[in-house]
Amino acid sequence: MRPTRLLIILSITILIAQCGGPPPEPEAGLYAYVGATVIDGTGNPPVEDAVLVVRDGRIEALGSRADMPPPRTAAQVDVTGKTIIPGLINTHGHVGQTRGLVSGPEVYTKENVLSQLQLYARYGVTTVISLGGDGPEAIELRDAQDTAMLDRARIYVAGAVVEGATPAGATKVVDENVAAKADWIKIRVDDNLGSGRKMPANIYQAVIQRAHAKGLRVAAHLYYLADAKDLIEKEVDFIVHSVRDQAVDQELIDALVSNEICLCPTLTREVSAFVYESEPDFFKDPFFLKEADPAVLEQLKDPARQKGIQESKSAQQYKEALEMASANLKKLADNGVTIAFGTDSGPPARFQGYFEHMELELMVKAGLTPIQAIMSATGQAADCLSLHRVGTLAQGKWADMVVLNADPLADIKNTRTIDSVYIAGNKVPGK
Repeated sequence: MRPTRLLIILSITILIAQCGGPPPEPEAGLYAYVGATVIDGTGNPPVEDAVLVVRDGRIEALGSRADMPPPRTAAQVDVTGKTIIPGLINTHGHVGQTRGLVSGPEVYTKENVLSQLQLYARYGVTTVISLGGDGPEAIELRDAQDTAMLDRARIYVAGAVVEGATPAGATKVVDENVAAKADWIKIRVDDNLGSGRKMPANIYQAVIQRAHAKGLRVAAHLYYLADAKDLIEKEVDFIVHSVRDQAVDQELIDALVSNEICLCPTLTREVSAFVYESEPDFFKDPFFLKEADPAVLEQLKDPARQKGIQESKSAQQYKEALEMASANLKKLADNGVTIAFGTDSGPPARFQGYFEHMELELMVKAGLTPIQAIMSATGQAADCLSLHRVGTLAQGKWADMVVLNADPLADIKNTRTIDSVYIAGNKVPGK
């Protein structure tokens, strides 16, 4: 044997011995995402040059590469230079009730619900609480989602929005939702800017009491400050729109904080009421256009439709309400009220997935920091709704996460730089 060849063999042998032998075969279901900055949703500082270990769809460990080298048996995914955040949680959406600009029971099918959950997922929204209008199709999908094979958004439901002319009539709807295995009860305490009848206090008090007796919490749609205070007094559990008629006061702030009630501002709900009075700037955004139906956009650009919105008194009132809601959001957050991210997306022209990223931008425009906005959509949202296995990239949680090409803490619009989305560790397929 030639000396040179012998030297090479000896060198390889020594190297293998030093490294503990040849690399082992990767373990099935074990992955290490290496090199990204990880914002884990807990409020802790970002982990730079991180190793995020996922086993069988759940987070096993997270740490810096300097302190925690990736397991030798893990398949490594190189995410150097990227940022990973938990999947976004929309605490107020609607799923399956719209197709295009048509809304109603005729379009509510399992296929439509599933298609919209896939759409949300492609935009990095990995959990949606559908607050009203939900049928057995959504409940079937909810009951099938506790699996390591999942690759679409998770869903939780409120069933039918509770209505009724009497306490007995309204509590009957509560009982029906309980029998259908809904996760929440939803009520509407709003007169639609004076054009409708608001649910009376004696009826919503009966609904709250019946729901609590049955083990379910109550989410309330509202508009007015006085109603918010009375609903809290009657022990509502979740406020799912901002107060928009006037500035919030210390009495409301104290009530929300002391009762540990979260508030979901849904700023994009206001935007959707007036933004189509002309062609919105986002109609030119590639991040929006990649999922948009051109036929729907043409309908929204129709001059007659735009003129109707321009002349609509309610549309212009909601434009003013956006300014009030934004100011109230800042005041509430500054004074310790827990904000839960949500959009009310799902009805016609409230574009699922894209509106969630618009909401983050509006929250920051209102005065929240990017990390406050992200926390509202991850760890805080999960805490507010008692979703114990999602929301943070912590040990034992599902590996629902979004890989971004740019840092959202530098610019919240960087949440739109999606490289990939994972749900239960599974890469969400493209369109």
